[in-house]
Amino acid sequence: MNIKPFIDRRRETLKRMGAGIAIVPTAPEQVRNRDAHFPYRADSYVLYLSGFTEPEAVVVLIAGQGEQTRPQSILFCRDKNEEREIWDGHRYGPAAAADAFGFDAAYSIAEFDGKLIELMANQPTLYYAIGHDAAWDVRITQALNGVRAQARAGKRAPENIRDIRTILDAQRLFKDEYEIATMRRAAEISGEAHKRAMRATRPGKYEYEIEAELLHEFRRQGCQAPAYTSIVAGGKNACVLHYVENDQRLNDGDLLLIDAGGELDGYASDITRTFPVNGKFSGAQRDVYQLVLDAQAASIAATRPGGTFLDPHDAAVKVLAQGMLDLKLLNGTLDDVLEQESYKRFYMHRTGHWLGLDVHDAGEYKDGSDWKTLQPGMVLTVEPGCYIRPSDDVPAAFHNIGVRIEDDALVTPDGCDIITKSTPKQIADIESLMAEGR
Repeated sequence: MNIKPFIDRRRETLKRMGAGIAIVPTAPEQVRNRDAHFPYRADSYVLYLSGFTEPEAVVVLIAGQGEQTRPQSILFCRDKNEEREIWDGHRYGPAAAADAFGFDAAYSIAEFDGKLIELMANQPTLYYAIGHDAAWDVRITQALNGVRAQARAGKRAPENIRDIRTILDAQRLFKDEYEIATMRRAAEISGEAHKRAMRATRPGKYEYEIEAELLHEFRRQGCQAPAYTSIVAGGKNACVLHYVENDQRLNDGDLLLIDAGGELDGYASDITRTFPVNGKFSGAQRDVYQLVLDAQAASIAATRPGGTFLDPHDAAVKVLAQGMLDLKLLNGTLDDVLEQESYKRFYMHRTGHWLGLDVHDAGEYKDGSDWKTLQPGMVLTVEPGCYIRPSDDVPAAFHNIGVRIEDDALVTPDGCDIITKSTPKQIADIESLMAEGR
């Protein structure tokens, strides 16, 4: 494991802190039922700062306050425990973890509460994600009170409390070389999974059978888990944006919308493709699909440095709105449709979101009242769609057609690089690929 990126990130966080102490606990294990737990996944902020994946861990950063105090990064983690390792697997233990992950020091998590009082004393500012976890809020409050109880000994509690996520979210908006390489690989694996699903799809199969093809390919190629619950939505289910039941039979003549991506070493991929169950687009399906594809092309062209986060959405909306008029889904003029936002009947979500350690990644979308300016190193999705539920004023040929096309875009100095471009989306390419599975 290359620990340099994590050391560099901690140093940058310490620099941005200026002075003070930051407390970043990992996620707790979650009981699924009785004595069974959900598969464990560490907190994204801890992964970002350390790469450490064990539960019961805390990253503590102490920024220097002058020439006499150097910045420190400290890890608290579980002790080595031979009996528990027989049952649950390897534990680093503090000594090995400090060396393996490049920390200045590491201590047993059992020492944390007492040690925190010592470390927090005389620090001017506490950086902590207030309100993120109620149990941790209590522990942090107890530590603050523990410092205050030592006032007669000359100990002072931090006078300021700031949300560490403000600093970390700003850092996480810009991906380093390690992150980009990991996300490219996650995108490649996820693209192969989508192609596998296309080849396997045919009338009579069930949505969960196609979901199984995705999961098989994710794991076969090294992803540790899906980045989110896969959406495998046939026919009318594609008009439900967050459909996850995945239990219906696939019918001849319907479209299948798949929104799925693998997670590799904590980093998400997020791809959506829509294709015909029988391998051939019908006339109405082809028209709506091509409209969404054109809208995505306009959105990708607007994803460039110097533009704003909203520009890709606005570009997609203009194309979609005009297409809805051309297909007789809406009436009036383009200006009317845009001003009245009547297009939202068939397209009701944003065209993208940040992507990284979280599928809806950390980072603000606005600077004050202005939309965030896109800069090289940012990664976002580009995902226009069109969802047509049955209605008396909608031509019957368009009923229950739901289309979304989603790719992952890395902003570059010259525009953007679609890191999911290996996943087919042109009509001819999809039909040709699906013919291979027949």
